[in-house]
Amino acid sequence: MNRFKTAYAALAGSLLVGLGGCTHAPIPVAENFPYTAQKKVRSAGHWDAVAGHVVSNTLTRLGQTPAAGAALQVGLPASPTAFDRAFRELLITRLVNEGKTVVERDDAPIKVSYQAQVVRHNSDRPHFIPGLFTAITSGVYVAHYLGVHAHPDAAMVGGLGYAVIADVARSQYTGGPTHTEVILTTTIMQGDRYLVRNTDVYYVEDSDATLFQVVRGPASREFKVVSQ
Repeated sequence: MNRFKTAYAALAGSLLVGLGGCTHAPIPVAENFPYTAQKKVRSAGHWDAVAGHVVSNTLTRLGQTPAAGAALQVGLPASPTAFDRAFRELLITRLVNEGKTVVERDDAPIKVSYQAQVVRHNSDRPHFIPGLFTAITSGVYVAHYLGVHAHPDAAMVGGLGYAVIADVARSQYTGGPTHTEVILTTTIMQGDRYLVRNTDVYYVEDSDATLFQVVRGPASREFKVVSQ
């Protein structure tokens, strides 16, 4: 263990010395954002969960406006997708269950609308395993105390193995990040005034992207009939 610490210290020192000599760069260096988590929508049940999240947020903010008790109309996008049609029904159900007055007439004082924008990335999606290094550190900590009742090598392998496998399994269950994301924006308006606006971003499976996109039919062709 002492030899490991010595080697690690030597490596860290050499890296610091090397970095210390590079104080200028021809262009800005790339840097990742801080660690964040983003949910993946994989089923109609997830759509319902998203609707619940949207309704909760928008009603909280709507309650802070003078229009809190007004009737609502939930609109449908001009060219609705499979997601749009289902999401509208889910929103109406959630709103009614929250005690809101939802009407179908166009003269409703408050109008709720939403838009799902599909974003497709062509770059690789690295499958980062959250908490891997934290798990390794915790594994060392656990192995240290397990060593009281077990051989140090067995305790170390057991602690590290359990922690790493747990992290890998949790990450793999999501299927990892995808190339496709959906930006979902919900808007509540009174006349031409924005009252509430909420935007969330979700991962979706690449093969499910068509559920959020308008399906265009085959282009029509015109034929000119020439008399013989």
